[in-house]
Amino acid sequence: MDCNSSLVKEQSPLIDMNRYREQVEEAAAFIQKQVTEPPEVVIQLGTGLGELAKAMDVDCCWPYAQLPNFPHSTVTSHDGNLVIGNLAGRRVAILQGRFHCYEGYTAREVGFPIRTLALVGVRIAIITNASGGLNPAFRSGQIMVLADHLNLLADNPLRGPNVDAWGPRFPDLSTPYDPQLRQLVHDLAHRLGFGEVVSGTYACIPGPSLETPAETRYLRIIGADAVGMSSVPEILVARHAGMRVLGLSVVANVNDPDHFQPILLDDIIAAARRAEPRLQQLIMQTMAELTP
Repeated sequence: MDCNSSLVKEQSPLIDMNRYREQVEEAAAFIQKQVTEPPEVVIQLGTGLGELAKAMDVDCCWPYAQLPNFPHSTVTSHDGNLVIGNLAGRRVAILQGRFHCYEGYTAREVGFPIRTLALVGVRIAIITNASGGLNPAFRSGQIMVLADHLNLLADNPLRGPNVDAWGPRFPDLSTPYDPQLRQLVHDLAHRLGFGEVVSGTYACIPGPSLETPAETRYLRIIGADAVGMSSVPEILVARHAGMRVLGLSVVANVNDPDHFQPILLDDIIAAARRAEPRLQQLIMQTMAELTP
């Protein structure tokens, strides 16, 4: 056996994590030099949900390609910008679009923007997406407040050596979504007359192929109320970093596995855009009523 090659192989995960840490720190330093006041909240916008930034008083806006070490979004419905400014009286960073494991990225790479913003100083993460409904009581256009999730990806952004300065080796996920933020959204929905706001468990699958009838039936059986291909890597990174997390999902369609209908991406995007004004109002009201 070649002892030297064996040693290199054993050290490679640590070397890789050291490089990743350097990349995150470089990106965070770039942002910190450009902003006069760090954001306290990050809002990540998913498929068909990119308009919230228009309501901001913008300080800085960068395409992801201009930020050091950021992945590049390849999904046409994601703008791919980091926008920092003021929204509803809060310092906010908006991620217009995200990355997905189905694009070829690892879960660690998908979580890169959230990890970077954690170092910049963000303490609250509002993660949004569009999903397919599994709960037969749901209907298209509803907004689901995430109460829990099922990580069905074959990856986890926390795999590999832990950076203790970033968070604990084994982060607790007994309450992955902040109970106070969840209750606030439900209270606001009641006040605003949004009766279509529901609560449920979100399942994250690898994609990019959409679910078969059998897979839909299986996801229902194991307790999922909605399914999508995003968000969980970012949520895990946010919780590892000690952020309070609020997850909001627009239910784009609901499919019955016994009477299955084709699922088209254009229909998902259209449903998300129809729900976007209500989602935007909920987020802005949530921002205005956040406790310090």
